Amino acid sequence: MDDTMRSCREFTTVLSSAAPAPGGGGAAALTAAVGTALCGMVANLTTGKKAYSAVEGDIQQLLSTTNALQEKLLDQVAADAEGFLPLAAVYALSKDAPDRAAKLVQASETACAVPLRIIHSRLSSSISLPCVDALAAAGRLADIGSRLAVSDAGCAAAILGGALRAASLNVLVNTKAMGAGGAPLTERCLALLARGEAASDAVFKQVKDRLL
Repeated sequence: MDDTMRSCREFTTVLSSAAPAPGGGGAAALTAAVGTALCGMVANLTTGKKAYSAVEGDIQQLLSTTNALQEKLLDQVAADAEGFLPLAAVYALSKDAPDRAAKLVQASETACAVPLRIIHSRLSSSISLPCVDALAAAGRLADIGSRLAVSDAGCAAAILGGALRAASLNVLVNTKAMGAGGAPLTERCLALLARGEAASDAVFKQVKDRLL
């Protein structure tokens, strides 16, 4: 079952159970989709308003990109559960099973793929929409969006920052199992994490300062 089709109560009940999925990666994907949806809310509350006509083009672009990313992130909830299956199969093997170490490395790399897509999702050959770009959208919306929804832009940044941090841990726990072979993925993840943390903190402070 696609966990995104469950009610919120059903999803959190399954999440809190001993079931292997959804887990941290799926939760990160759903959380990121919620943060991105808040960006869409701010854009929708701004578009078509006479007071913001000068930035209508920018608002429409932000709305288009955040809507696309929201859908992509929701897709990652099921994808993360699917990506964990090979790793679960390796964990079920005895410690002395032939090629267990090699299988662990391969399965761990597979399990890294979705958390990395949560941080940095490529929707097409020409459009790259990483989670840090969603944070940039939140910052831009805090600047030019409806002043009545500025707190929602700040909420989006806070939520996206948490989702990005959560996704990064799901990468790092798997690259650790890969040993030296996981170093390139670890380096890429940490670079994206640093960008995302800086963006999240900056937008949150920007909005908080406006509200004080």
